[in-house]
Amino acid sequence: MPNARATHLSRRGILAAGGALGLGAVLAACGDEDAKNGGAGADASKAGATPPAGPWTFEDDRGQTAKADKVPSSIVAFTGVAAALHDYGVEVRGVFGPTTTKDGKADVQAGDMDVTKVTVLGNEWGQFNIEKYAALAPDLLVTTMFDSAGTLWYVPEESKEKILAVGAPTVGISVFDVQLDQPLRRMLELAKTLGADTTSAKVTAAKKAFEDAAARLRAATRAKPNVKVLVGSASQDIFYVSGSNLSVDLEYFKALGVNFVEPAADVLKASGGWYESLSWENVDKYKADVIMMDNRTSAIQPADITEATWKQLPAVKAGQVIARNPEPILSYDKCVPLLTSLAEAIENAKKVG
Repeated sequence: MPNARATHLSRRGILAAGGALGLGAVLAACGDEDAKNGGAGADASKAGATPPAGPWTFEDDRGQTAKADKVPSSIVAFTGVAAALHDYGVEVRGVFGPTTTKDGKADVQAGDMDVTKVTVLGNEWGQFNIEKYAALAPDLLVTTMFDSAGTLWYVPEESKEKILAVGAPTVGISVFDVQLDQPLRRMLELAKTLGADTTSAKVTAAKKAFEDAAARLRAATRAKPNVKVLVGSASQDIFYVSGSNLSVDLEYFKALGVNFVEPAADVLKASGGWYESLSWENVDKYKADVIMMDNRTSAIQPADITEATWKQLPAVKAGQVIARNPEPILSYDKCVPLLTSLAEAIENAKKVG
């Protein structure tokens, strides 16, 4: 899960580095501010998906079975989940989580989804407009989970009971301490129950492309096993270095042979195992040949980092910095570029660290 800065609890602090403090403490400290942002076009269609007839059930990763008399058609989801369902032809009516940027464009977590055709219940951490949610007459709420307790991501703890009281069944897909291919399968299974044609040429091709990209990354790591990869995220005062455990993408990449920089376990313990916090003066603590940087809008992007210590890093000077989304959109199509870009970076990397 994206991480937290315990001192500020801002969205950037909570989501800064691809790691996290225990969600219970973070959510307990965060408010239940109603969203001020709302999207137009609540009547988004379900083009591309044909809901099967009859009662609907789905057992989620909490072991809970969501049930409905018919297949849900008024779906509300975390933005990244909505983007994944969109790739499978299943459209949602409402979203919560980073959806639009300050200039009104689609956030990176929105993928190919048309953000003008959904109702935005909240664009920032702690925002979830319950009145707008109820007005959508939702028959399903879907999000991810970044802890073992089954906490629903971006559903504010303080208003959770009110949200659940609206009556829509909920589904949580775990992205905690599992490899990327597992939640990808689970999202596809969910999409199928919602009417997606999971045997279509498009889906089949995307799965094949994902498998090919995984094979390419494995080959790259075998050819250059000594290339060290550091995973970072930038905030105003802190540079976060992620450990490779707990995060779905990093665990999967490590299984394919990627040689990650690993902060010591006792250092990671302070963040629940997710990341190490460094001052900008100490950003050169670890030697790395390739740096993967958090590309979400909650993080400062590499081109905007002005710290001299950053600019002097060998990987930065060599142009060996690539983007990483700590919250991957869980469709095969959207995960192919993640594998491909890392494979290319390792294939082309010079030993500079």
